[in-house]
Amino acid sequence: MVKNKDENKKRYILFVSIVIVLAVTFIISVAVGSVNVPIKDVFLSIGNIENKFLGIIRDIRLPRVIMSVFIGASLSVSGILLQSVMQNPMADPGVTGISSGASVMVVFLMLYMPGAAHLIPLVGFVGGLIACAMVYFLAWKNGINAIRIILAGIAVNSILGAFIGMMNILNSDKLAGVLSWMNGNLSGKSWSQVKLCIIYSVLGLIIAFFLHKNCNILALGDKTAKSLGFNPNKQRLLISSAGVFLAGIATSFVGVISFVGLMVPHIARLLIGSNHKYLIPFSALLGSSVLMLADTLGRTITSPYEIPVGIVMSVMGGPFFLYLLRKGGKSYGS
Repeated sequence: MVKNKDENKKRYILFVSIVIVLAVTFIISVAVGSVNVPIKDVFLSIGNIENKFLGIIRDIRLPRVIMSVFIGASLSVSGILLQSVMQNPMADPGVTGISSGASVMVVFLMLYMPGAAHLIPLVGFVGGLIACAMVYFLAWKNGINAIRIILAGIAVNSILGAFIGMMNILNSDKLAGVLSWMNGNLSGKSWSQVKLCIIYSVLGLIIAFFLHKNCNILALGDKTAKSLGFNPNKQRLLISSAGVFLAGIATSFVGVISFVGLMVPHIARLLIGSNHKYLIPFSALLGSSVLMLADTLGRTITSPYEIPVGIVMSVMGGPFFLYLLRKGGKSYGS
């Protein structure tokens, strides 16, 4: 009983802390950039009160920052779900080829069917689903381990990257928007895009949270899951679909942003434990904070020039990925 009270108190403190971090990061992210805005004017602008920074905040900063909140949450929770299915801390949307699969479909639509932009979220999901299935198929041999996932992911990412490169070469006169998107870019987002992103992301996050019991049961092993009346393979398919949906949607809106789904779940699991009832919402909040911070760094460290958030995350996540490989990546939650 005392132990449960201590654990609940620790979780409460962690959730309050991450909410405070998220709020502070949000305000800082809105305030800083090529033009720094006083905190007072940030609050005035958020309240839509007339001031000289209202246009910058309302039309440029807020759409970008709000988009980063939901994209960060989506990618983080996607990583949690994929790691749950594979029982492997090395799984994430980038390693499993989901981001590349979504990219191929979205780039094809942008280059050859620009009038069908409203279908981008749907084709991103379909492309991610196909790529994920390919990696599963290639990596499966009496189960799945970290090394086979990495090797299969490298192979699938290489093949899909070749398709993207071929499309780019054949459409060199249309590449301006595509290249910006491919680097993982949060700039220039409209309110209509933000609203659509929120709808899809919230839907995916709600589904993910209601799957927390399924994830916990899978963690017990197939025999235990079957004894509790669960079909492990059906649960893997269901959870994978939710993870692919979140990653595909995120990629379709902002392009490829690597390592969020790898770093954040690992850090969250160390802090709050492996119970998905708490791990999923905590990862969503932490992922939002991490992506906002990365985007803010990209906008400020080389000001007035911007580094796309996808590049910043690659710089941050690359060493973390090597650290996990160094540890061996042999067991889920290790």
